[in-house]
Amino acid sequence: MNVMRIQYLIACRRCLLLALLALPARSAAALDYVSLKRADGPHELVGRVLNTAADGGLVLQESNGVLWIVQPEELVARRSDEAPFAPMTQAELGKSLLADLPAGFEIHTTQNYLICHNTSKAYAQWCGALFEQLYRGFTNYWSRKGFELTKPEFPLVAVVFADKFSYANFAKPEIGDLSESIIGYYSFQTNRMTMYDLTGVESLRRPGDRRSTLAQVSDMLARPEAERTVATIIHEATHQLAFNCGMQTRYSDIPLWVSEGLAVFFETPDLNSSKGWSAIGGINRVRLQLFHQSLRGRPSDSLQTLIADDRRFRDSAQAPEAYAEAWALHYFLSRQKAKPYVEYLKMLARKPRMIWDTPETRLAEFRQFFGNDLHQLDQDFVRYMARVK
Repeated sequence: MNVMRIQYLIACRRCLLLALLALPARSAAALDYVSLKRADGPHELVGRVLNTAADGGLVLQESNGVLWIVQPEELVARRSDEAPFAPMTQAELGKSLLADLPAGFEIHTTQNYLICHNTSKAYAQWCGALFEQLYRGFTNYWSRKGFELTKPEFPLVAVVFADKFSYANFAKPEIGDLSESIIGYYSFQTNRMTMYDLTGVESLRRPGDRRSTLAQVSDMLARPEAERTVATIIHEATHQLAFNCGMQTRYSDIPLWVSEGLAVFFETPDLNSSKGWSAIGGINRVRLQLFHQSLRGRPSDSLQTLIADDRRFRDSAQAPEAYAEAWALHYFLSRQKAKPYVEYLKMLARKPRMIWDTPETRLAEFRQFFGNDLHQLDQDFVRYMARVK
């Protein structure tokens, strides 16, 4: 299960009243100063209030891109002035991150990414090259489809630990015991990816492997046994891009079949590439195989339940098939319903923060772009995907 969704659900439970009463912020340009008190102590925040509620709750964004959801009972004081809000530059954000991270971290920058790492320079370079390749592919793909994305307002951050142990210790306060079982994640709150050096994973290493140069790292991670790990990193990096390039908004009600299906759509590996990935929208063999297997017992309302709510993704028993069907639906719509598919994604991009839709609303919005007859659409979908090999 994706960590981003766990954080999302926690926020939903904590912020129900704020969700129902969210109003636009007073001014996007004004600088806001918020004092609050939580169980872990007091916090002094400086940034811009993005949303407010009639009960006094609010969503504040700091200049490093971090979002704070403040409950009314946590709020101690709030004031504003006319000083303009300005996102941190790469250099400013890098300095801030190094002050917060354990000793030994360094910064590797690319055109769009800031990679904080305490692993080898070669691995940081591999990450930077992979992410920049994804960035170009992601933006070019959607531009060709007629979805003009925006340049990220904040530098895109990846925090890379040298080993799983140090990564798990750092990540546990944010994601709990999941830090022991997942290799990386994108955080709604911090807007950062956090992961560890995959070349240290024993199952991916062969006798005589060396990891001191970019070429050696690339060789290791282009092998078939590394396919799923590279796919996971691309998956999380796709989430980060979608939430920073104007396609999706953090803490808005993006259906899971869209956000997760889109990330799976982009994660498709290419083992002919030196980085283990280059293709966009190709056939994801792992997801396709599982989707074909699921067709034997697939319920007649499977498409409807996938669209209406996120329950299948939250259930560990149903989640693998839900991810596979979400990938398949993106694959089908991008090829057979390309124009309404893009217009549907544009509509979702305009979703406000902290407003949760009912299943009826989700279904109605989907029908608005793809037609009222979901039964016929489902038949067309299954028939098309059954022919994909």
